[in-house]
Amino acid sequence: MRAEDLISTHPTAEAVAEALRRLPRPEPEKVDALRSRFTATLAPASSAAWPHFLEGARRKRDSRYADAPTSHRPVVGPALVMAKRAFRLAFQPFINEALRRQVEFNESILDALALIYEHQRTQARTQALWRQEVDKQLEQLAAERKKP
Repeated sequence: MRAEDLISTHPTAEAVAEALRRLPRPEPEKVDALRSRFTATLAPASSAAWPHFLEGARRKRDSRYADAPTSHRPVVGPALVMAKRAFRLAFQPFINEALRRQVEFNESILDALALIYEHQRTQARTQALWRQEVDKQLEQLAAERKKP
């Protein structure tokens, strides 16, 4: 489909507005029912808390800083720990720069996953509300059909 196919000059906007003015006013009960349906599907304010399955990854997203070095060796262990700490202290600016883009990537991926999760929750909630509405309408239709 081309953009030219979507642009329409017939009917004009004035003709559409006039046709809308000629439509009968809907019953107030139906307007209220429709408003309540739309209100029910509005998304509630999303919580600031992260999804539980992303909490662990969120705590580990900054890969520039490691845990304190340890060693299980009884004799040379303290010397190795001191050497690791000295290395880390001396080269931390280079480590930070080398891992900066990785940290940015980790943060963006986590933000995207949190957004996808929130969107999925909203869609599931909306779908459940619409399913309830369809069930209610089906019951009404079934009840009207049973009437003689």
